[in-house]
This record gives sequence, C-alpha cells and structure tokens, in this order.
Amino acid sequence: MKIVGLITEYNPFHNGHLHHINEARRVTGADAVIVVMSGDYVQRGVPAIMPKRLRTEMALKCGASAVFELPVCYAAGSAEFFAMGAVSLLDSLGIVDAVCFGSECNDLEALSHVADILIREPDDYRSFLKKNLRKGASFPSARHDALLEYTRVPAYAALLDSPNNILGIEYLKSLKRLNSHIVPFTIQREGSHYHDRTLSPERLSSASAIRSLLAYSGSSLHTERFGGTFENTSFSSILGELEDQVPSCCLELLKDYHRVQYPVYQNDFSIILKYKLLNKHPGSLIRYQDVSEDLANRICSQLNNFFNYKQFAELLKTRDTTQTRINRALLHIMLGLKKNDMTEYMENGRHFYARLLGYRKDRAKIINRIAKESPLPLLARLSESEELPSIGQKMLRNDILASNLYMSVVTDKYKTAFQNEYKQGIIKV
Repeated sequence: MKIVGLITEYNPFHNGHLHHINEARRVTGADAVIVVMSGDYVQRGVPAIMPKRLRTEMALKCGASAVFELPVCYAAGSAEFFAMGAVSLLDSLGIVDAVCFGSECNDLEALSHVADILIREPDDYRSFLKKNLRKGASFPSARHDALLEYTRVPAYAALLDSPNNILGIEYLKSLKRLNSHIVPFTIQREGSHYHDRTLSPERLSSASAIRSLLAYSGSSLHTERFGGTFENTSFSSILGELEDQVPSCCLELLKDYHRVQYPVYQNDFSIILKYKLLNKHPGSLIRYQDVSEDLANRICSQLNNFFNYKQFAELLKTRDTTQTRINRALLHIMLGLKKNDMTEYMENGRHFYARLLGYRKDRAKIINRIAKESPLPLLARLSESEELPSIGQKMLRNDILASNLYMSVVTDKYKTAFQNEYKQGIIKV
C-alpha cells in the first residue's frame, strides 16, 4: 500500500483542500492519505477558527485516512520550524512514501534548487543577506533580495513572494536535511490567492475569504473585524454563500457547531494574554520563541496601550518585523513556549510521540502498521503518556495546556460544558 502525507491546517476545510487530497492521491498513485495537521493554533500565530477535532472530522469525511496532530511548538512556529516539525513527523511514522504540497509555481525543480541554496548558504549569498539585514530589512525581504543578487535569476527570487512556494521550499529543505526516503510532489495551487478575502466564483475560495465571511456569523459575538458591510447578514445566508465553497459534509458541520464551538478569534484571548504580559519584564520575555530583545522592550513599554490582542499585536509592528512574527511571539508568550525548549526538542529527535486525532474505520490497518513500524509511541489516549521520556512529557504538557486554554475560551464564549484533553476521544468516521 502506497501512502502519501499531507501537511495542513484546514482552517477551515474547503474545496481547495478536497482538491489537494484528490490530486495528491492521483499524482502519487497513493492508496491512502495521512494528514499532519496543526492543532488549535496555526502557523500565522493565531488561534484556529474552530477546534482541531471539528477540523479533523471534516478531513476524515473528505477522504483523509488518518489525522495526526502537529505539536503546538511546531504548529505555531516559523515556516522553517513548522516544516521541519511536520516533515519529520511524517518521516517518523515509518510508512509514508510521498509528500504532496500545493505551490503557486508548480515547479518542483525550481523549488528544489532554491532549497539547496538556502541550505548551503554559499559565502556570497550569506554576505548579501547580512548586508540587507544591516539595512533594516525584515528577514523575508532580506532573503528575497539576497537570493536575487546571488542567482541573478528573478524567477528564483520571485518564488519567495508566494506563501505556498515558501512552505514548499521549507518542506524540501527538511526532507534534504533528514535524508528522508519520502519522495516530494507538488501540485498547482488552484483558485483564489492565499490572502484573498472575497469568495471566488470558481468555487475554490481561500480559507481567508471563508474565515472573513464567518466573522459576521453572529453580530452579538463579534470579536474580530475584517471590514465590509455584513453586519446584518444572517447565518443562513452565509451558509448559502458557502454552499459552493465547501464540501457538503463540512457545510453540515459548520451548521451544527456554529456558536457552539466556533468562531474563535485572536481577541477572545485578550485578557489571558494581558495577564501573562503583566507578569513579565523584558528580561523574562526574551526567553520565549520569536521574542527579540527589541520586541521585549516594545511590549513592556506599550503595555499601557493594550486594548485587545489584535490591536496590541498591530501596535507592536515595525518596518523590520512582520505582523506574523509579532503574532507568533505573543502566542508563544501566552502558551509558554520557550526558546530553550525548542532547542532541546530539535537536538533530541524532534518528536517523542505521534498524537492521533482521528482515523477512518475502513483504514484501521494503517494505524496498526504505524504502531508496529514507527519508532514513535502511537498516542491514542493521554493515559498512555506515562511511558514517554521526560522530554516527551514536557512537549505533551505544552500541547495539553494549549488545547485546554483554547477549549476554555470556547466554553466561556458559548456557555458550553468544558471537556479537558483527557476526556476528548479519537474521531472515527
């Protein structure tokens, strides 16, 4: 049996994701699809719009064979950490033959060439990069310009202008560094651009556009504003607009769990973040992932101007620091994700368990294969975690805390019963 791995967020699941699953199976000739998915927080440094188990159920109903959770330290990390965490988890499952990712360019050879350069960092390239950083450019901008100066091929530098290309390059870098047997494939990203905020008539809208529409799905519960004039839009009309944009089974779940488990936004965590920041000083803040000394000082100096999470994150932005970097830094502070812990994980094998979120009953044999062939313990129930090494238990505690915090926000917002991670079961469809 040939198995292809997908690295995803499904925030939320839509027609483009269904296309990805189907095309990945087609181009690789795979019999089954294993998904590594971010949990309750995503790589942009914000909470997912809906809980991980709801997104897992959507994926399984749309063709995924099994879904594993990417630990939060990687899920909310930089593109490099996100990619290495996800690829190394797929590699450690022991049964994945291929990985398939979407890209704007659909040119595996060009992406691989750029990945080689970024891994080797030739002297001239490194010199150009340092020069651009000294000028005050953000790292993405400095890297783009350095690659252009080094290769003198605008098409290579242009690859770094598109988010899916960037992640694809990072996946390829990770495969090369791991010397993995997994074979990479890429498919053309179809439909809307990643950041598009309006629905596409071609039925392949971006997750950003769908999240933007769902932001207006309950005026009394707004905690996010995206612009537009949807203040009086009824949820039934929103579902009508989404009818052609998400698979029918997902539409049913959107309907059933609306204002029960979602929508969830950055500002729902405002008081939690402020509490964490009030207990910190610059010297303690720099311990957290993605927090520089300059950012730590800005956080503390601007704390009196904190009104809500999103506003504060935007307030901290500067020319040489991207908004996504700020979002990730604040999320790492809130969740207690420290630089030293990440270094320890990376130096000691990266993963210490494979956390199963759900699987299809007709693919149960795949789970049995992983249990036999993977060097990682297959973690289906948290009660099984007592056998993990101490470093694995530390990583898992971070995951549990992050999820419990998320579900606490959900239950407080929608007045539903709280269930901690130990009471949450595996999704089976």
